[in-house]
Amino acid sequence: MNQHTQPKPIFESLNKESKQVSLRQLVEKYLFYWKWIAASAIVALLIAFLYLRYTPKLYATSAQILLNEKGSSSPELDALADAAATFSGTSSNAIVIDQIKIMKSRRLVTKVVKQNQSNVQYFSKGKIKEVEMMATQSPVTLQWLSDSLVHQNPKYHSITLVVTNSKQVQVVESSLIKEGSYDIGKSYPSKLGAFIFKASSLNNNSFNEEITITVTPLKDKVNELISKIKIEPDADKKSMAVQFTLVDQSKERAELIINSLIDTYNKDIFEDNKKLASATSSFINQRLNIISSDLQGVDKKLENFKSANKINNAEAEANLFLTDAIEVDKEVVAHAAQLQVAKQLTQNLNQNTNTLLPSNIGIQDAALSNAINNYNQLVLEKQEYAKSMRENNPAMDGINKNIADSKTSILSSLRLYQNFLQTQLNAVQNKKAETNSRLNKLPQQESGVRKIARQQQIVEAIYLFLLQKREEAEIKSSASVDAIKIVDWAFTQNTPVSPKANTIYLGALALGCLLPVGILFVMFLLDNTIKDQADIKAVFNGAILGDIPKSDNNIIKEIDRSGLAESFRILRSNLNFVLPKTTAGKVIYVTSTIAGEGKTFTTVNMAQILALTGKKVLVIGADIRSPKILTYLDVTTSTVAQKGLTDILINPTATLKQYVLKQPKQYRFDVLPAGTVPPNPAELLMQDTYIKLLNECKENYDFVLIDTAPVGMVTDTQVIASHADVTLYIVRANYLDKRMLEVLKDMNQNKKLNNIAVIMNDINYNRGYGYGYGYGYGYGNDAKAKKWYQIFK
Repeated sequence: MNQHTQPKPIFESLNKESKQVSLRQLVEKYLFYWKWIAASAIVALLIAFLYLRYTPKLYATSAQILLNEKGSSSPELDALADAAATFSGTSSNAIVIDQIKIMKSRRLVTKVVKQNQSNVQYFSKGKIKEVEMMATQSPVTLQWLSDSLVHQNPKYHSITLVVTNSKQVQVVESSLIKEGSYDIGKSYPSKLGAFIFKASSLNNNSFNEEITITVTPLKDKVNELISKIKIEPDADKKSMAVQFTLVDQSKERAELIINSLIDTYNKDIFEDNKKLASATSSFINQRLNIISSDLQGVDKKLENFKSANKINNAEAEANLFLTDAIEVDKEVVAHAAQLQVAKQLTQNLNQNTNTLLPSNIGIQDAALSNAINNYNQLVLEKQEYAKSMRENNPAMDGINKNIADSKTSILSSLRLYQNFLQTQLNAVQNKKAETNSRLNKLPQQESGVRKIARQQQIVEAIYLFLLQKREEAEIKSSASVDAIKIVDWAFTQNTPVSPKANTIYLGALALGCLLPVGILFVMFLLDNTIKDQADIKAVFNGAILGDIPKSDNNIIKEIDRSGLAESFRILRSNLNFVLPKTTAGKVIYVTSTIAGEGKTFTTVNMAQILALTGKKVLVIGADIRSPKILTYLDVTTSTVAQKGLTDILINPTATLKQYVLKQPKQYRFDVLPAGTVPPNPAELLMQDTYIKLLNECKENYDFVLIDTAPVGMVTDTQVIASHADVTLYIVRANYLDKRMLEVLKDMNQNKKLNNIAVIMNDINYNRGYGYGYGYGYGYGNDAKAKKWYQIFK
């Protein structure tokens, strides 16, 4: 292996460790706000609890039926379905789909709504929300004496009432009736017709209970149910099973609606079959009366012929020809019967309008039979709609058009069918004529007998055929074959399908945790302030003296073991490494990029910590544009004593001793205030008087700390920068914008400040900043018991 590649795992390990530290710092930064995250999660869970407590629960109700092909469709359609299944490989699924459309039709759903008064709902007012009740659970119910106006009502109405006693209710608000007292059981007028309040489940707890009764327009309720009810075929396409599903707040109401819909569908199919069988029987009876009369005429004719010609038995020779003639006559009978039926159907269609046509009467054309069944279905639908609609209703126009189109199609098919039958009949009759010509050679009397006998057989065959069909129709009409087989009546699971408690709580917990994290992420993303030394090291390659932790104390005390005091002790130790090794007094500038970064705070506390070692320390306020030393130290002096640096620089005869404040209050250092604010600060500091004053200070003090102006705002500090032994550059965390570090970079690279040493101020170690370990400088003196309301600080 190449020697140059061996160190690679070591660097990879160091890089991996660095990434782990960065990840840990990132986690610690978020975990500092764990109380907010926990509080948010608790609030989210509480909201989820309230949501689950007051959100209506929805339950799934289901039922299953099995369609009976013999009861739900005509025999012709059954035969077509069987043929399709045999030859094309399809199943009865098409019939199931058609029946589902009928089950979910507006006609049947409207019947269900009317039957159960589903458009009238009852609500009991609770402390927070209204709770819906079934009519059987309400103390009083609203009953209409006539449903006509209620079912035509296009508006939403409500009645709010209070049950005052077992005989009266007090209506407090209503859009339907007048407010006031109403006797239970007594008839009253309303906008939707006469009604009564009927006692349902009255008890002592019902008194003074506020109840709201709503009346929804019939069409709206029907549309609602159609959208909510799911009717689906079985997954197996060969199965005739149908699944009903309804999701609703009330288990009882959902079961009632589904069971009512199943029962209504079953009755509807039974009534349709009954009407169709009745129409068929009526048609057959009419034909029987005609054929019976014809049969009697032929019998009489034969009797008269035999009597006139004295004929008793047929000759043996005629039997030989009659054998062939009878077979031909059978064909004539069959074609003639179908032709008469087709003609009669044509006559009925031309004479009658919107009358059911007979089915299953021997028509051998499957397409024509299917068309007749479709026509009968349209006539039945029109009869149902006619009960609730006027003739000029647009919906009736559509049905009439469909009936007219179906009628035209049937007439066209009948014409084609009659032409076909006539062609077949002509061919058979030609064959019959040939047979007759042979029979003519027989004696005239025998021929006459045979002709009348053949007529008798034809009429008798038709008569027997119609008797058979009438019997079949009567059997079907009287037989109560259900259109469906109930597999399962409506059943509701006890577990609600919505809202799902586990999902809601899990989602609330996730949202409660992620929401504050997301807010913090956005805050951190938008926060471009300096966080730790790494931000400084990215642009500054000089000395970083140390950090000053975030603290509520302004100035350290003589006996102080706080984190703030310990941090300045560390700074004091580190300061020895950047100061020159001379015996003269050391000049220390304290500056920053912008105001508010804590340079005055650092100056005063650095002076205090140096003075505690027994050194003579002087603090000079050189930020003469905005002097803050005396204000920060809370020192009140006389007007004369408020003079300071600027007054010495202006007056050559003024002395240091004249304006210096000797250890004001409890502080162990002296202070030279900034003095009077001059109109030309930079020019004043550039005078030789400043250098002379600085030399005098160095002779009398071990350390001279000068609080200078921010370098990023004015040039005051730069004009005197060369006189500093070290420049303490204060950078405040979470305050200074990272882009302002370019000022520090410029000062360092271009040597505009002398011997720069950076101090980071206001570091919050608990937030994962600084060194990333979350520790402070103290040993427990900083810890104070927090009040309950300070838990999130």
